[in-house]
Amino acid sequence: MASLLLSECGLRPLPKISLYRGMGAPLGKPLGSQVTLPKIDLCLRRREAFFLGGGISARDREWGLGVSAPLKVASVSEGGEAEGQNFPSFNPGAPPPFNLGEIRAAIPKHCWVKDPWKSMSYVLRDIVVVFGLAAAAAYFNNWWVWPLYWVAQGTMFWALFVLGHDCGHGSFSNNRTLNNVVGHLLHSSILVPYHGWRISHRTHHQNHGHVENDESWHPLPEKIYRNLDDSTKKLRFNPPFPMFAYPFYLWGRSPGKTGSHFHPDSALFVPNEKKDVIVSTVSWSAMVALLVGLSCWMGPVLMLKLYGVPYWVFVMWLDFVTYLHHHGHEQKLPWYRGKTEAVKPVLGKYYREPQKSGPVPFHLVRDLLTSLKYDHFVSDQGDVVYYQTDPHFASSKGKSE
Repeated sequence: MASLLLSECGLRPLPKISLYRGMGAPLGKPLGSQVTLPKIDLCLRRREAFFLGGGISARDREWGLGVSAPLKVASVSEGGEAEGQNFPSFNPGAPPPFNLGEIRAAIPKHCWVKDPWKSMSYVLRDIVVVFGLAAAAAYFNNWWVWPLYWVAQGTMFWALFVLGHDCGHGSFSNNRTLNNVVGHLLHSSILVPYHGWRISHRTHHQNHGHVENDESWHPLPEKIYRNLDDSTKKLRFNPPFPMFAYPFYLWGRSPGKTGSHFHPDSALFVPNEKKDVIVSTVSWSAMVALLVGLSCWMGPVLMLKLYGVPYWVFVMWLDFVTYLHHHGHEQKLPWYRGKTEAVKPVLGKYYREPQKSGPVPFHLVRDLLTSLKYDHFVSDQGDVVYYQTDPHFASSKGKSE
C-alpha cells in the first residue's frame, strides 16, 4: 500500500549530498559511485534518537536503528553507464547522509491527508471478500476447493491484519476512536489483541534494530542464545517452525524477554496503558468464545476448515514477511531499502533496482532459508554488532537436511 501511495504522489528530490564517515570529514567520493562491501547484518545499541518529524516517544525509551550493509550499492553514472569504486573504509554503522525528516519533507503534503471514507471502503471490501470466500467454500465443500480457499482466505486474514495495523499507527484516519474501534474489530477477528500488539509494535518502531529494546525478530545476544535448549533452537531456526511463531510470541514474547501481550501488568506496558490492554484482551476472549460456539453449532471439522487452517496461513504470511523485513540478505542497502521507482528522487544514487521475479518470488524463500541457517546471534559487547553463525548448529542442520 505504501508503494502505491508513493507512486501516486510522487517525490521531489533532496539537495545533493555526500557520504560521511560518522561525524568526520567526507570520504571524498560522491554518491554516484558504486560501493562494494562485505555482506553483513548489524544492529545498533545506540542512545541517539533518530526522529521522524521531530519529538520523542512519550515512553521515553532508547531509540535504535536497524542497519544492513550491502554487498554493493548499485548506481548509474551521469551518462547512464554503471560505475564501480572499492570503498573498504566505508562504515555501514555510521548515520546515512540524509535522515527520515528529509525524506518526509520530500513527500508532497497532500499525501499525508487521511481519508476515513476511503479507509472504510477497504474494510468493507475485505469483509465482503472474507464472507464470500467462506460461503463459497461451505457451499461447494469439495476436496479440490478447500486448499484454494485456505490460501485465499489466509491471505485475506493477512489483509485484515494490515488494515488493523494501519489503525494502530493512526494512518487509517485522524479519529482515534474510529481507529481503535475498527482496529479492535479487525484484529480480534483474527485473534490478535489490538492494543497489546499496537503498543509493542510502537516500541518496535521506536527501537528498530536495537538488540535489547526491539520487539520484532530482533537478534539474540550470544549469552541468551547459548542458554537456549536444543529444541528451542530448532523451533526458532529450522523451517517451517519459525513461520508459525506469532501466536506464541503474543503469549510469551521472544527468548530473553518476559511478559505477554494479553496481561496488563506485562513489562511491555506502562500503567496508563493497562485499561487499553484489558479491553483488547476481553475483545480477544469474546472472539474465542464466538469460535467455540460456532464449532459447537457447525461442527469442529467444518470450523477447522473455514477458520482454523486459514488462520495458520495468515500466521505464516505474517511471520514470513516480518522475518524478511528484519533480516539481511544479499545486496541489502544500509539503513533503508529502495522499494519502488518513486523513491529514486529521494535516495538518488543510493537507489538499487529490486530483484526481478515471476508471479511467485521464489528468491525470497532462498533468502529466508539462508538467513535461518546463518543468522543466529550477535555479540554481547559493542555498540554496533553483526549477526554471527553458530557453526555447530549450522553443521547439524546441514546433516539433517
